[in-house]
Amino acid sequence: MNLSFLGLMPLEVSGLLGIFTAPLVHGSLEHIFNNTFAILILASFLYYGYPKSWWKVLTLVWILSGVGVWLFARQANHIGASGVTHGLFFFLFVASIFRRDKSSVAIMMIAFLLYGGMTMTIFPREEGISFEYHFFGALAGVIAAFIWRNSDPKPVLKRYEWEESPSDDDIDIGEEWQVQVEDPTGSENKPRLH
Repeated sequence: MNLSFLGLMPLEVSGLLGIFTAPLVHGSLEHIFNNTFAILILASFLYYGYPKSWWKVLTLVWILSGVGVWLFARQANHIGASGVTHGLFFFLFVASIFRRDKSSVAIMMIAFLLYGGMTMTIFPREEGISFEYHFFGALAGVIAAFIWRNSDPKPVLKRYEWEESPSDDDIDIGEEWQVQVEDPTGSENKPRLH
């Protein structure tokens, strides 16, 4: 079936529908396989790492990447979910930089190992690939990370008993850490640490 009418045509009224439908239309089986696999992995990371804000991030990335392409992209029929995949990846990347907790950094390291090449595909490389969708998806992911970086609670750090209460064996020596000690050899006394 020819579903090109569901694609996104920049600055055309008929192309406004594509903001919502273009990520669902793909040009080939390889195209749909690559995007579907990336969305499954990155959306799983998003759902696991950010359970309260995952749906807001996904919605914002989906719509904002489409709006950016509709406003600023070259005249072509833009299709595919690449904008969504790039948005999810860049959200995970930027949110982990802000949060710096073990969970978000671990998620980002795995995502970067699998899809780190997305950082280069936001620039024009091949004529038939919509780098605009990649770029505006990444921009939407960064914006989502700024907005919802703290909406999910950070994992609770496990504290052990010995970390919280001082033991009876601890001695507070205060300012008296430097003491003069007599040298039995008769040489000059020097300050020593004990």
